[in-house]
Amino acid sequence: MINRARTSIMAAIAVGAMLVATQAFAHAHLVSSTPADNATLAAAPKTITLTFNEKLVPAFSKFELTMPEHGGMKVPVKTTVSKDGKSISGTPQSALTKGAYKIVWSAASADGHKMNGEVTFKVG
Repeated sequence: MINRARTSIMAAIAVGAMLVATQAFAHAHLVSSTPADNATLAAAPKTITLTFNEKLVPAFSKFELTMPEHGGMKVPVKTTVSKDGKSISGTPQSALTKGAYKIVWSAASADGHKMNGEVTFKVG
């Protein structure tokens, strides 16, 4: 009887550990960005793209573009999630000038967890 109870407890622990591990890997993580993090560009990008490891929920996935050297001034950007759901692209509403920029993103995947991050780059 004790062995059966011990086996049941061990099985429950194993199942719990697998569920936790599965949830940890289910979050959307940034795989790449254009421009790349810490890049210095000769010319301003016309489009900014962030690519993730899994499909995003469009309603909860976006990014903002700011200029840290100007008090965090926001730069208007229109963002959309790609058809395959793994990328967020944004087009600045006007040409970017020389200076430092920070992309502040948030992305949610089907598991409902929202991830956040930043990508920085310079123009000029």
